[in-house]
Amino acid sequence: MESHGLEVVGEAADARAAIRMAKKLRPDVTLMDLSMPGMPGIEAIPEIVAADPHARVLALSGGAEDETVLDALIAGACGYLMKTASTAEIVAGARLVAEGQSLISPKVAAALVVRLREWARADAQPVAAPGLTSRELEVLSLVAAGKENSAIASDLFLSPKTVKNHVAAILGKLEFDNRVQAATFAVRQGLAG
Repeated sequence: MESHGLEVVGEAADARAAIRMAKKLRPDVTLMDLSMPGMPGIEAIPEIVAADPHARVLALSGGAEDETVLDALIAGACGYLMKTASTAEIVAGARLVAEGQSLISPKVAAALVVRLREWARADAQPVAAPGLTSRELEVLSLVAAGKENSAIASDLFLSPKTVKNHVAAILGKLEFDNRVQAATFAVRQGLAG
């Protein structure tokens, strides 16, 4: 079924069916409702990702509780949107996630950043990011502030391609899969501006 330029290859009524379908169909993006009947959707995410390391999961939830957001990201989701997001926002989010980007709705991101900063202040000593150059630390700080590559490029007077290369280097050095994980690390280590 074609929807907004995307092909929907399957729909599942519960999380266990979603796992089976994701393993069989290997979609570019799996939209995972976190409050599915039976097994919680959040428990399905690591199974989907374990079966296919290239799997991209976009979590959908009715709430913006930071614990749920963090649990979804830690479980392997590449993004998190509220169920109240418009169809256009969900389609755009699915496209971004399919392209290897990460996505958190602005409302969720704002609550998450506040919570992460509280955690960072509660931690004893910040730990330096191993092996990052001073420019990569600047880029990481702006990623943690929620800025996209184009805004970072403008702030640091760099080309977007150079920023993309710095982000790729940061992810490689820190052994993270996406910029959300890097941003979370930066905030928790006191590296966010």
